[in-house]
Amino acid sequence: MSFDVETFHRKAVETASHEDVGEMRDLLVETLEAAGHEPTVDEAGNVLATRGGADDSTADGDDDSTGGRHLVLNTHIDTVPPHVPYGRDGDVVRGRGACDAKGPLAALLSGFLAVEPTDGKLTIAITPDEETVQSGAAHLAKRMADGDLSVDGFVVGEPTGLDVCTAARGQYEGTITITGTAAHAATPESGANAIRAAAPVLQAMETFDEERGPGNHESLGQPTLTPTVVEGGETSNQVPETCEITFDRRPVPPESAEEFRADLEEHLYQWMPTGMDLRVELTPRESPFLGAFATDRDDLLVRQLVDASGGDVRPFGAATEASFFAEHAPTVVFGPGDLADDEGAIAHSEREYVHLSEVEAAAAAVRTALEELV
Repeated sequence: MSFDVETFHRKAVETASHEDVGEMRDLLVETLEAAGHEPTVDEAGNVLATRGGADDSTADGDDDSTGGRHLVLNTHIDTVPPHVPYGRDGDVVRGRGACDAKGPLAALLSGFLAVEPTDGKLTIAITPDEETVQSGAAHLAKRMADGDLSVDGFVVGEPTGLDVCTAARGQYEGTITITGTAAHAATPESGANAIRAAAPVLQAMETFDEERGPGNHESLGQPTLTPTVVEGGETSNQVPETCEITFDRRPVPPESAEEFRADLEEHLYQWMPTGMDLRVELTPRESPFLGAFATDRDDLLVRQLVDASGGDVRPFGAATEASFFAEHAPTVVFGPGDLADDEGAIAHSEREYVHLSEVEAAAAAVRTALEELV
């Protein structure tokens, strides 16, 4: 079967995958099978297929018999709600997933099907839940950490406008809980007002990175720490016992989630009034938080993809499950489409679109780079 990028992309965008990825996963599996491959779906819902090595039956990527480089092409099949139907106006394709990330999926799949490795191995690994809990990518990362999967490089499909992105901030979420003592509002001095204590804590959040943060990263700049929700108090005539501040953290290397949590708690505690307590907790997750990562701009994978695409080398503008893979192998983010344009958001918006010519150009760039690498 010859693979047609436009046809697959249209079918993919037409297939809703904002609530359940089952139908989209079936389309992907059927496309791989029609091309003569034997894809597998692992326990985390990842779709995997491999070329090179022993044969396609080693779709889990474990066989290293070639002794050459093993590259993995990764992106996701889930989208955010609501579903936006497919539409096309000349070169412009609209619809949910058009650029995030069914455009990158079509490009990576085209490269996978076109390249027959002669000195290495190529795996396509498509995850089911990047927009939510990232358990699929976390499962692949755990296999690498356990020594069950050996990989020499990742190309992660996201909308980058054909630029090669070698770094990205991560994303953590959590809460700061201030605990005081409840009292009648008529005698506020008899209690300890947790909401009042939030003021110096919010100010201290502004100084955290200057005093305790990882500093300026050469590609990503400064991390950010943003209070997003403040909740406290139960009734208008009572001194509030607790106040909770929800925050969003966008880290840069080399910061880790637990290191950040402990440092922030220690930093903020200095600002607490006597007799009050403070606790910093990260939001519980099924999988690890998305960390920050940075790949060497001079890595061979970066250079080959830049040469093939003609794009710039830059950071990616959002957190991505590429961070799971970058802990184990050089990782780049690449694909057609953009997160936003001069009018505003593209990805995740009602106006999501991609230029079909850019999807085709991404497919050609991936194919050219892979021919040199494997």
